[in-house]
Amino acid sequence: MENMTQQQLIRLISTGTVFLYVITANEQRSERLLAQTAARLRGMGAPFVWTCTSGLTREGVVVPDTVDALKALDFAMSQPGPCMLILKDMHWFWRDNPLLIRRLKDLAQASSGKGKVTVILGEDEWVPPRLREDIIILTQKLPDVEEIRIFLKQLQDHDPSLSRACQEDPTLFERLVVASRGLDLVDLERAIRLLRLADKSGGNDPVMALLDNKRRIIQQSGIMELVIDVDGCNNLGGMENLKEWLQRRTSAFGLEGIRSGVGLPRGVLVMGIAGCGKSLFVKAIAAEWRLPLIRLDMATVYGGLFGTPEASLRMAFTIAEAVAPCVLWIDEIESGITTQGFKSEGGSASRVLGSFLTWMQEKKAPVFVAATANAIELLPAEVLRKGRFDEIFYVGLPESEAREQIFRIHLANRQVDMSSFDIPLLAGSTRGFSGAEIEQAVNSAAFEALATTCPMTQQDLMVMISRTVPLSITMAEQIKKIEAWAFKRAVPASGKFK
Repeated sequence: MENMTQQQLIRLISTGTVFLYVITANEQRSERLLAQTAARLRGMGAPFVWTCTSGLTREGVVVPDTVDALKALDFAMSQPGPCMLILKDMHWFWRDNPLLIRRLKDLAQASSGKGKVTVILGEDEWVPPRLREDIIILTQKLPDVEEIRIFLKQLQDHDPSLSRACQEDPTLFERLVVASRGLDLVDLERAIRLLRLADKSGGNDPVMALLDNKRRIIQQSGIMELVIDVDGCNNLGGMENLKEWLQRRTSAFGLEGIRSGVGLPRGVLVMGIAGCGKSLFVKAIAAEWRLPLIRLDMATVYGGLFGTPEASLRMAFTIAEAVAPCVLWIDEIESGITTQGFKSEGGSASRVLGSFLTWMQEKKAPVFVAATANAIELLPAEVLRKGRFDEIFYVGLPESEAREQIFRIHLANRQVDMSSFDIPLLAGSTRGFSGAEIEQAVNSAAFEALATTCPMTQQDLMVMISRTVPLSITMAEQIKKIEAWAFKRAVPASGKFK
């Protein structure tokens, strides 16, 4: 389906198109674009707009007795000259309504050669089969970078506060453009108004305020989450191969090239034992490359709150492409794409897999896909084949040197004097511990010390370590199974890069 732009609309209408269906999540922006298009077409004038509550209106003037959909269509058919009819709620009524479908077909046939155009706005991709031969389907995607830049320039010309801020900081305008990717223009305008209020009250950096607003909007969509609190490789213990892989791509393409999307690699799949740092590495990618990180939970795709799983997945891809260049974090990918899913879910799981593979193969936008998995053996072979991801890494239990690094990281975060701790002894005492289990031991020791109003000591840590039964013991069979699968099938995260 093609994206709806003003140039696209003019081309279609000029070549005789009379019936359009626009899939959009923002009626206001779509209506504004259609009105701008109508104004550029000779003799068309302002469009008629129909809703199920107000009927037909034109520039605020209500056309009487047109609340009923059939009467509104009759009025449109009676208009002699060029005009545009925007139907906002019609998609709610055309299911199992043969009379309404027939009237729409009659309107399409009667409009041919008269310059009359009917545009239906809706959120669902479904169109009555009997109308498909008469209708052209378009989508209203989120604005691209150029549209955002033009819109911000218009706001700057009419907003003295924004204009003054951009004059004081010459880099602010472009930083606002980058931070606005993935926002609709209505949300962007609302965010700029909030920035104006923050400016009056002595608020923080406007770009960070815009990112916070962006995170709220993306979270309200429910399908995605914008992750802002990310840490670089300094907070990763061990994982030499992963760090080397990340550094090589940064050196090859350059940080500025990656940030602009010119040299952004395809993606990486990180699998391994729970609690060993897969999510931390994904966050480190976004931090090192200074790209926005968007998290997609595959369980949400199947939740049904956003339509079919395929529609939910397409919505997620649309948001990611609008925010690009970015890192798309698909957390626990095996929860949505599994070989067992084909048997239990049937056609839905197969279509989700097909949509994912097609998008990975055909995507043009610079979206780096970072997928994590705990049980990679559940993934179909089509996902794991070479070329789908740049590399598949296995993150296992940390070795002794990595455990020392992990202890130093968490003790430093607690602002503890490490000279009183025997780090090698702690690392040796936590053989078989994951990074998350080491972190929990440090946190528990800190809480106990806080309760007794005493500084945390080596003994506090040793007590908490002795009370912890690591996952390597409770889930020994499952871990051996994961390690057996990963042997010679994935690149180990730790060890020297070869």
